[in-house]
Amino acid sequence: MSEFSIPPIDPKLRPDPRAYDFDLANALNSIVGLQSRAPNNAYTAAALGTERTGHGVVINEDGMVLTIGYLILEAETIWLVDFAGNAVAGHVVGYDNETGFGLVQPLGELSSPPLPLGRASSVSVGDLAIFSGFGGQSSAITTRIEEKREFAGYWEYLIEDAIFTSPAHPFWGGGALIGNDGTLCGIGSLYVQENRSDGRTYDGNMIVPSDLLIPIFNDLQKFGSPQRPARPWLGALTAESDKKIVVVGLWDNGPADKAGLKVGDIILDVNKAFVSTLSEFFRTIWSLGNAGVEVPLNIIRAGQLRSIIIGSGDRSKYYRSPRLH
Repeated sequence: MSEFSIPPIDPKLRPDPRAYDFDLANALNSIVGLQSRAPNNAYTAAALGTERTGHGVVINEDGMVLTIGYLILEAETIWLVDFAGNAVAGHVVGYDNETGFGLVQPLGELSSPPLPLGRASSVSVGDLAIFSGFGGQSSAITTRIEEKREFAGYWEYLIEDAIFTSPAHPFWGGGALIGNDGTLCGIGSLYVQENRSDGRTYDGNMIVPSDLLIPIFNDLQKFGSPQRPARPWLGALTAESDKKIVVVGLWDNGPADKAGLKVGDIILDVNKAFVSTLSEFFRTIWSLGNAGVEVPLNIIRAGQLRSIIIGSGDRSKYYRSPRLH
């Protein structure tokens, strides 16, 4: 395992422990460093790389670590580092495509105390909160809740009540959003550049709210994934442009690739239902049924109208199986 290093944080952004009614140092000690390695032939290797580094949060007395799933997807080895510098191997307990959450069980004892799991409803737009990675106060910032709204990701991902914070943490993946009550309100997923309602832009982070873990936690522990039917997955990377959906990439040998969808295609409708936003596009696909359902599209390619039918797939079946217990 290589040395775990954190990009420097502006000291002016660090939270003042005197401003909180809970033990800030103890809360930050719950955050662990996480390093994983996926095999070179992993399906996600080209997109995510094989060496992945981020954070996780200990959430119960058993040492279970909650993180953002892309850090552990298809991982063959995982190392966790606690605040005392102890390095412990871990294994994937579960992963959920819909929320993006992942669980890791340490194979040895971590010194990190559990951080109580809270609710995203405990923070409101305009509130100040703490966003932190592994490394204690030197890796924590005071951040502002800018928005709580829907987020649609180009990789067929949709979160209805995502949390957006600013300023941005420079090393966000798997970091903890801690509310003023000292509980875990969400897990860091992305760096984003967004527009405020007044037209100004801000650099920030997108946080997956902790509320989404509660309904699936037991399934993740017992079965490795939520026990619900898989959504239909096309394997197409798409973007919004002038109220149109444009194909900007394809997963190799994914359903869309096999069906002949091309980069640059403009998607007009799904099963004759017009779509102009990513959220409309995804929801319309998912409304057709479970993974395996046929997805009819009308597209424009090189100025010509074409029809294409994609036999959707189960995204998880394209990944190399993680080491589930």
